[in-house]
Amino acid sequence: MIYDELKNLQRYKGLSKNLDTALDYLEKTDLSTLPLGKTVIDGDNVFVNIMEVEAKEKEELFYEIHKEYIDIQLDIEGTELFCLGTGEKTLTKPYNAETDFAPCEVEHQVDCILGKGRFVICMVEEPHMPSVAASKERHLKKAVFKVKYDLK
Repeated sequence: MIYDELKNLQRYKGLSKNLDTALDYLEKTDLSTLPLGKTVIDGDNVFVNIMEVEAKEKEELFYEIHKEYIDIQLDIEGTELFCLGTGEKTLTKPYNAETDFAPCEVEHQVDCILGKGRFVICMVEEPHMPSVAASKERHLKKAVFKVKYDLK
């Protein structure tokens, strides 16, 4: 997991070709101008989903993992609590390869505040719980980059 400010994106270049593609796009693009839904950047290797969601209480949500795609998440509008699971994880339903998704429970958690100027990168198999309410204002406009895992 990487949690940092957008001004530091350059620090994370060179880890993988697909991650570099996503970071370059993120640096050069005003995400607020993208339409809602999926924008393809490099075929199935890198794309971004722009979505509007209402943040929820932590008790209403669950942790998730992916095995094929790295997530890069950031808030375009609003601020959310972004929870990261650490330690042992237990799948609560089988992994679905078609959706690259499995819900899970975690041993420990770390909470991060997203919002203006911050981002998080979750590697494959790293449990995360996005869109947790950080305040009374619940509306979020988010960017979720999906980056095909290509680290060796």
